Amino acid sequence: MQNEKKVVVLLGSPRKKGNSTALAKQIIHGAELHGAMVETVYLNGLNIKPCQGCYSCRKPNSSGCVVDDDMQTVYPKLQTADRWVIASPVYWFSMSAQTKLFMDRCFAMFKETTQENYLLNKQIAIAMSYGDTDVFNSGCVNALRSFQDAYRYAGANIVGMVYGSAEEPGEITSNTFLMKQAEELGKKLMQS
Repeated sequence: MQNEKKVVVLLGSPRKKGNSTALAKQIIHGAELHGAMVETVYLNGLNIKPCQGCYSCRKPNSSGCVVDDDMQTVYPKLQTADRWVIASPVYWFSMSAQTKLFMDRCFAMFKETTQENYLLNKQIAIAMSYGDTDVFNSGCVNALRSFQDAYRYAGANIVGMVYGSAEEPGEITSNTFLMKQAEELGKKLMQS
């Protein structure tokens, strides 16, 4: 089915040519080699408000999140794509604020019943970049763990993660080993 090949890419960096974006593009390249139809969403350019904790999305017969903002245009893309790529830089020991807003609003896509759990069986690839040379000192491990915990709880599958150190925008592309890993992750994403 055509829907099985759809990938939505969520870029959580304010830099359109940043390092996490470069990793995501390499994942996309690998996925496109295996027939992916890709749609990219730059989270930084959207008006996404924080979750209001109103639990309207949990009420019987709810049609989802009631917060009227740009996330309403993102939800249908997330629901129809079986595969996601989420890319974020590390800012202050975790994912970027743009990515965190998106993550929090995914709460409305998850309900304990399988009929209303739009995260169930989603195949997800994660790309992260950080400035320190160490995944622990940079805080990258905190973000990776947040992705793992949240999506595992909701029944999604993290297919793989690529992450690496780079300071200047685009610098990460010189790490040929990491870029190859990102391309391989794109292939793996399509085969999952």
